Amino acid sequence: MGRIVTFGEIMLRLAPNGYYRFFQDDQLQATFGGGEANVSVSLANYGLDTAFVTKLPKHAIGQAAVNSLRYFGVDTSFIARGGDRIGIYFLEKGASQRGSVCIYDRAHSAIQEASASDFDWDKIFDGAEWFHFTGITPALGENLVEICLEACKAAKSKGVKISCDLNYRGKLWTRDQAREAMTKLCEYVDVCISNEEDAKDVFGIAAEGTDITGGKLNTDGYKSVAKQLADRFGFEKVAITLRTSISANDNDWQGMLYDGTDYCFSKQYHLHIVDRVGGGDSFGGGLIYSLVNNYSTQDAIEFAVAASALKHSVEGDFNRVTVDEVKKLVGGDASGRVQR
Repeated sequence: MGRIVTFGEIMLRLAPNGYYRFFQDDQLQATFGGGEANVSVSLANYGLDTAFVTKLPKHAIGQAAVNSLRYFGVDTSFIARGGDRIGIYFLEKGASQRGSVCIYDRAHSAIQEASASDFDWDKIFDGAEWFHFTGITPALGENLVEICLEACKAAKSKGVKISCDLNYRGKLWTRDQAREAMTKLCEYVDVCISNEEDAKDVFGIAAEGTDITGGKLNTDGYKSVAKQLADRFGFEKVAITLRTSISANDNDWQGMLYDGTDYCFSKQYHLHIVDRVGGGDSFGGGLIYSLVNNYSTQDAIEFAVAASALKHSVEGDFNRVTVDEVKKLVGGDASGRVQR
């Protein structure tokens, strides 16, 4: 099995303890995370050969980010070093009817100011099997759109499968900017990951009869969304996550995978959330793992959703679970009983 490569930004995460509001006390917990980095950690925990590509400054904070990935066995040898700063995000976890809040401080980060010459994609994809990126990375700037485009072209030239999580972030770019860039990039994508909002925000494709704020989801509408995405871009597979938000702490969580013929829905999990950040990335990691291991469409979506369900119980961006733990949940053991 070949190496899995992910490309994006890893950031310093600063968060109050527990459910405190910003500066309700005088301490912030410092960890690291970011969409594609989170996927790499999941895959490394599942025993796969995975490499994360980014650009980080040479100072101690940049090295700490590298070390956080190395701890899990992620290959960091393709990370470019340079620039002055690492992106930061501040997280205030929500509770009950108070939603979580993310404040970004990522302007002029090393990766945002990266150039195409920082990355030798032919070398990076030598021996690779899969490439994953998200819509967050090209949203960092026009230079990142071009770098992502170069990466996709190089991956395709070597027969590497490409997955993309649309991951629209309105704080980073407009819908028009996202549509223009992602339309170009999605021409190279084999597996598209989306949710109830991203397809609409980026491509104007909406699930009929769905009210995400009122907690009403129409699963039939997502079949249409998946088919429209696949028909427009020729995706081999389209995965859609379905989240019903009852409160900041309690969500219902499900997924669908369309393979061009069948629409397979996973079982639904009721989540009592410890930390939601990284939930979508853990879904992506679970999906990639199952697809490179040739799981059936139904088994693949079951594994991906279960992996993500478990992530919601883990503090921090990274999903610290094993294949056996995911399979146990897929098999029906959701009791949460003490393991002795």
